[in-house]
Amino acid sequence: MNTLIRTTFLPQSIEEAWDFFSNPLNLKTITPDYMGFEVTSKPQNKMYAGMIISYKVSPMFNIPMNWVTEISHVEEHKFFVDEQKIGPYKLWHHQHHFEAIKGGVRMTDIVNYKPPMGFIGQAMVPIFIKSKLNDIFNYRSKKIEELFGTFS
Repeated sequence: MNTLIRTTFLPQSIEEAWDFFSNPLNLKTITPDYMGFEVTSKPQNKMYAGMIISYKVSPMFNIPMNWVTEISHVEEHKFFVDEQKIGPYKLWHHQHHFEAIKGGVRMTDIVNYKPPMGFIGQAMVPIFIKSKLNDIFNYRSKKIEELFGTFS
């Protein structure tokens, strides 16, 4: 199992942070354009456990593929979890945690993932996959700062 953990500080209320990040349609806003990310389902703005969301994404070589996730857990203003049902990974389990702190919100992403293709896929983690995920989350951090300002 591979894990990526990222913490971002947001200068906004827990309600504002939750409203933005729990809306699946906002994911495109914080995803790099080169990923070719498009939501193909028509999810509701209010997330709930059991919600299925489908996307088109081009994670490698500009080849589009389907990605389907299920929102498996939601505790409003605290956390939600999305789990891949169909997509590029053998396993993708992404926890989004929100905590009100002085001056804003601490948001922590915990992604547990397994690449496809067994040991060949696992060999690609340090060579390619880990850096690709870091690039995506670095982009998100910069975009979040553009959208919401810096935390002080």
